[in-house]
Amino acid sequence: QVQLVESGGGLVQAGGSLRLSCAASGRTFYNYVVGWFRQAPGKQREFLTALSLSGANTYYADSVKGRFTFSRDNAKNTVYLQMNSLKPEDTAVYYCAAAQWGWDYTSRYYDSNEYHYWGQGTQVTVSS
Repeated sequence: QVQLVESGGGLVQAGGSLRLSCAASGRTFYNYVVGWFRQAPGKQREFLTALSLSGANTYYADSVKGRFTFSRDNAKNTVYLQMNSLKPEDTAVYYCAAAQWGWDYTSRYYDSNEYHYWGQGTQVTVSS
C-alpha cells in the first residue's frame, strides 16, 4: 500500500507560482496511476491532471490547461504540480491521489472515485 504526502502549499498573490510535491512511501509509484485534485470550500473535489498508465499521455482539466504542469521524478518517487499564473479561484486544498488499475480509459482519470490512495492535502491560497 502506498502512502502519499503532499507539500508546497501556501499563500501566493494572483499571477504568482507554486510547486506542489507529492512523495510516495511504502511503495514506489511504478505501476500506479497518479493524479492531482483540489477541493474548495463548499465545492466537489475537482480533477486537475493525471499521467496515463502508459506514461504516454497527460490529462488536464480545462480550468488549468496551459497554467499547470504535471511532472514525475521516479528516482525520488515524487510527483509535482507546477502551478503558474495563479488566480484567486485556484484557492483550495490540493490532493494527490494514486490507484492501481489493470486497464484504463480516458474518463477514468477524471473520476476521483477511481483513486484508492490519497494524501492529506495541502492548502493553496491565492490572494487578489
